[in-house]
Amino acid sequence: MAATLGSTTIAVNVAASLVNALDLGSGSAPSNLRETYTFTNGVGANQAGNVFADQRTTDDTGESLDLAGGLTNAFGETITFTAIKAIVIRAASTNTLNVVVGAGGVNSLINWVGDASDTIIVRPGGTFALIASDADGYGVTAGTGDLLKVAASATGSVTYDIILIGEV
Repeated sequence: MAATLGSTTIAVNVAASLVNALDLGSGSAPSNLRETYTFTNGVGANQAGNVFADQRTTDDTGESLDLAGGLTNAFGETITFTAIKAIVIRAASTNTLNVVVGAGGVNSLINWVGDASDTIIVRPGGTFALIASDADGYGVTAGTGDLLKVAASATGSVTYDIILIGEV
């Protein structure tokens, strides 16, 4: 029996406050953003079917993660994503180089960036998260649009944690 997605929650919570000393007191301007995304098993809005989670190390030549049949879930089952609903990448705080995501060339998953040369830079200790809770997500096309490249920003290696949630 194949594994299915259990209830999955991704929470974003930002509570920032800008403060300033004034002549006769002080002022503050709070900024709050809270969003919770809950996914259940299925195909459609707020649904997904599988999760890939791993801690990985790569160098400046990078690795291209094959989202349509090249990854396995925690139970050793091959995952063939048809759409990505969430990408979360956390760079190890011990890295001395940045983690570069994207610019994978031929057969890259590029529908979440402008074009095949675009990248996201995740600095040491930083996290990048992209979430699509709509029915479509970011479509994965086997053989032509299914590779997600991750690399170190210069000669050397980086360690990163990755979680991919998607429809299968």
